[in-house]
Formats: sequence, C-alpha cells, structure tokens
Amino acid sequence: MSKPLEILQKYWNHDAFRTPQEEVIASVLSGKDTFVLMPTGGGKSITFQVPAMMMDGICLVISPLIALMKDQVANLHNRGIKAIALTGGIHQDEIIDLLDNCEFGNFKFLYVSPERLQNDWILERIKNLPVNLIAVDEAHCVSQWGHDFRPAYLKISKLKEYFPKIPFLALTASATKRVQEDIIAQLELEKPAVFTKSFARENLAYMVFNVEDKLHLMEQILKKNKQPSIIYVTNRKACTDTVRQLQSLGFSSTYYHGGLSSKEKDNHMKLWMDEKVQIMVATNAFGMGIDKANVKTVLHLHIPPNLENYYQEAGRAGRNGEKAFAVLLTNPSDVIHVESQFLSILSDKAFLNLVFLKLCNYFQIAYGEGIDEKFNFNINHFCTKYSLPIVKVYNALQFLDRQAIINLSQEFSEKITLQFIIPSKEVMRYMSLHKQDEEIILTVLRNNPGIYDSQSIINVSLIAKKSNSDENKVMAILHKLHEKQVIELHAKNNDATITFNEVREDERTINRVAKYLDVQNKLKISQLKSVVDYIKEDKICKNKLLLNYFGETIAKDCGVCSYCISKKKTKTNFAILHEKIIGLLEIQELDSRDIQKLTKYPKDDVIFALQNLLETDSIIVKSNNNYSIKIQK
Repeated sequence: MSKPLEILQKYWNHDAFRTPQEEVIASVLSGKDTFVLMPTGGGKSITFQVPAMMMDGICLVISPLIALMKDQVANLHNRGIKAIALTGGIHQDEIIDLLDNCEFGNFKFLYVSPERLQNDWILERIKNLPVNLIAVDEAHCVSQWGHDFRPAYLKISKLKEYFPKIPFLALTASATKRVQEDIIAQLELEKPAVFTKSFARENLAYMVFNVEDKLHLMEQILKKNKQPSIIYVTNRKACTDTVRQLQSLGFSSTYYHGGLSSKEKDNHMKLWMDEKVQIMVATNAFGMGIDKANVKTVLHLHIPPNLENYYQEAGRAGRNGEKAFAVLLTNPSDVIHVESQFLSILSDKAFLNLVFLKLCNYFQIAYGEGIDEKFNFNINHFCTKYSLPIVKVYNALQFLDRQAIINLSQEFSEKITLQFIIPSKEVMRYMSLHKQDEEIILTVLRNNPGIYDSQSIINVSLIAKKSNSDENKVMAILHKLHEKQVIELHAKNNDATITFNEVREDERTINRVAKYLDVQNKLKISQLKSVVDYIKEDKICKNKLLLNYFGETIAKDCGVCSYCISKKKTKTNFAILHEKIIGLLEIQELDSRDIQKLTKYPKDDVIFALQNLLETDSIIVKSNNNYSIKIQK
C-alpha cells in the first residue's frame, strides 16, 4: 500500500503535510472515529481524500454546500480521480445511473447532501456500496448551537447502523467548545481522536477602526498595502457601488456576488487571481475554495452577522505566513443600524408560513404535490408580486433550505426558450442560403423535438458543444433568427433555482420545523451581540477576544492588533496640538481632515483637540464643516 506522503506527492504535488494533517490521516487509517477542528485554509479535504485513495472502496462525503461539492469533484477530476456528487435538482433516473457508476465504476468519492440521505431508496443503494470512510464536512451543522444548524445532519448517525466498522471523520472550520462537544455527541462518534488546531494567526493583525469617513481610511489602507486585497460588503448593490468608488480613486478592482453568472464569476475571479486587479469587492458568496496565499488585506466595510463568518473571511489574508491585516471599519451609527435592521428581518412562524404558502401559489403547486419539482426563481419579482420585504423573505427561504423543505440554489441562470414560427420547408430554405448557421440550427432541431409546436427550453451549452461552436455564437445566431422572424425567442434571467423536497402541506410543513426557528433566532441575536462586543471592547487585545470566543485562552497580548498598537502610542501633549491648530487656522480655514494631514497627529487626537477648542470658544465650525478662529468682539 502506498504511504500517505506518496499519495500527496502523486496527486496533489505537495512535498509535505501541514500540521495536523498527517496525524489525522494516521487516525483514520487506524479505523478510529476522528474529530477535526481546523480553521479555514488549513487543508481539511486532504485529511479524507488522501486516506480514501489508499484504501479499496469509496469515500462517502457528506456536505451541505452544493458549490463546494462541485468544486471538489472538479478538482478531483483534474487530478485524474473519479468522483461524483449527488446535488439538488437531479432527477431519480439520473441518480440511479450515478449510483450504478459508484457501485460498478471504481469511483473513489461520492459527495451527497445530508438531505439526500433522508431518501430511503438512496440510503438502500449507498448501503450496498464498498464504503471505506465517511467524512462529515461542515460538521457544526449538526449542532443547534452552531451558526448553520441543519436538522438533516441529525440523521447522519444512522449510518453507524449500516457501517459499524467504518471510521467517521467529522470536520469543521469554526466551532465553539459547546458546539465541538455537541458534534461528537450528535454524530455518536465512539471515543474519537480529537485534533484541534489553534485559531491563533500570529501573522494576522486584527484591526477595528471607528471612523466617520470609511472611504477615506479605506483609501489610505489600500495605498499603503498595494498587494491583493478583499473587501467584504453585505449586498450586491454595495459591491458595485464600492467598485465604482475605488475606481474613481484610481484603484483597479472587480466584484463577486451570487447574482453573477458562472462565466462572470470565473472571469472576475481570474482578473483578481492573476493580479490584473488589486481588489476583489465581494459578498459572503465569495470564499468557497479560494486559495490565494498573498492576500495582504481583508477589509470588512459592514458588520458581519457572527464571529464564525468573520474569522473565516478575515482568515483569507496572510496564508503565505507574511504579515497581513484583517480590518473592520465601523462608524458611530453602524451598531445601532445593524441591531435594529437585524431584528426586523428575523422571521417568526407566521411570516415563515406566509412565505411558504405564497411560494407554492407562485409556482402553482397543488396541495399534496410538488416533490422534486424544480423552478427558476427571481426573488425581486416574487417579493414585488406579493409586496414582501426582500431581505426578510431571503432569510426565510434560507431557513426553509436548511430545514430541507426546499433546496435554494443561488446559481444565476438564464432560461432560454424558443419556437420555430415558419414551416420546416422555409427553415430548410433559410439554411441553404445561410450555410454558416446551418450546423447550429440543425443541432437545435435534432435536440428539441416539438420545437415547431410550442416553446421549448434550450440548453445553450449543449447546443454549442454538439455543434462544435461556443455559447456566444449560438446566442448570436438565435438572436438573428429572432430578428428575421424565423423563431420566437425568450430569454429570462433568474437569481436562483428552487427545488421542492417535500409535497405541499402548508401549515403542517411549517409546524414541523417551527421549533427550530425560535432557537435559531435566539442564537443569531446572541452571535450578533458577540460581534458588537468585539467591536466596542477597547481595553482588551482583539486577538484575545477572538480566541476566547472559540474557547482558547492566552496570556500575552498579540502586539499587532488595533488595541495593542494604540497602547504603544506616545501620549499626546494637547497643549502643543492646540497651539499648532490655532497657528494653522490663523492662516486659513481648514476641515478636520486637512488639519490632521498638516499636524500629522492621530485622527482621534485631532478630533478631541478640536472639541476642546470649540468648548473654550477658541475656534468655530462653519456650515461647510471648516474650522476657523473665533473673532473676538
């Protein structure tokens, strides 16, 4: 049998393991249940992929993240390793074919969502597979105290009955002590080997700045650190607005959010990965599988919902081991705004029931029907139709997704339908006069019987592949045919797809999961409070605060965070600063930013000095926010 390092070198081209990858692999190979807490970027997937390649049979990987499953399967394929993912929206016949491949095709990895394991017939098929390892990714989802609880995870332990001698490997990147203990209990891990890698990042400086002008400080930070950077914002509009502001300041930047098509995401990502632009502005949709070692700065313009998310996003900086910065910018109104907004978008049972009822009506699903039906979905259109608040609806849909009632796939799609509106003889005549279009038109006709009779959905990528063309050319020809009134063409953009995992039962459906809603709402409020405490606390090292949240205690301050830096500053002599400000204002009127630049004192000290001078009537502030000497009468 090959050794772990040989497998790592052969398939992943790495010469050494990171701590504690090798120890985890040894535990798995010895047949022990194993729990791993390894912060983001630590290489968790290697700990199940390498041992699975060393053993006969197939590794069952359970993950809730469709995008991550697809990403890992694609990466394995690129390494010449056979892998399959049973993602949402796949019809039963296709699932049967995929499971046949797993059983008879020498596949090494089968990725499934926990919801798939709730289908008895799928579970029956999996029971017959030669499973050599069961890896539970995002294992914090099994705990009600985790930041992404999914009830379907509670059923995973049932696999112990069918595979009593097969080791379980539970993996998570962020879990408090309470959640760690809950994971081990809920998955029924038997005397597991436990590996927890410290959350400490010695090269990462955590900075929190309370400023009135975020854009100005952001500009200063990015000018000082010109290496690749990520700026996290809360929504799509903020993505494009921030990019526009950055470009006006001379910074090269692009953006990434869930509303982009796969091609747009890839193009924007490549610009940043190839360092043709310095800055990626993104929502939390950005991050899956991102492995760029030289990110210097991760900057949050808005308050994140919990410290688990913040730690993971901030941790994308400095993976090369060099000093890097995780900066969180707030202003005095942020905390008040985020707390009031946060409470206003939490769903109660009545609102959840309303959204589900409207969703079923929107797609015309009859009572007792709808299971496995898949629909394109535009949330803006849905909310406009029923006069519902978008963010609150989105949160309700996410909750329904986590409860496995629906599958919400936030993958941008463009639904193309067309119908030929001239007789087939006329179509043949058109092709004889336009030979350059013939192959694509014939491919459309061959793959869509009935296209003369009604609107048919067109798979543009399939047409492009079968006609040895590309998607842009296919679309160009379809638009030309539409203009020449050969076809009637409809193209509709959608933010997402929704698959119904259950039959419609209205209140009975919601009643079953409502018990989790109250617990999750209380947890979210508690988590937001932890973020606010992290921001407001100005007498404790920021690194200490974060580590303490995740159950680690350290004695020494980090020496590099915003708190530690503030301690090192020499005490300002305000008498001298007052004199300098008076001297400058005797020459001309200035605003606070100009005064700070000219005096070269810290911004907070300048503001404090200006307040003192205003209180003593030494200066005045004008309507244009400029300061000047008060003229004595």
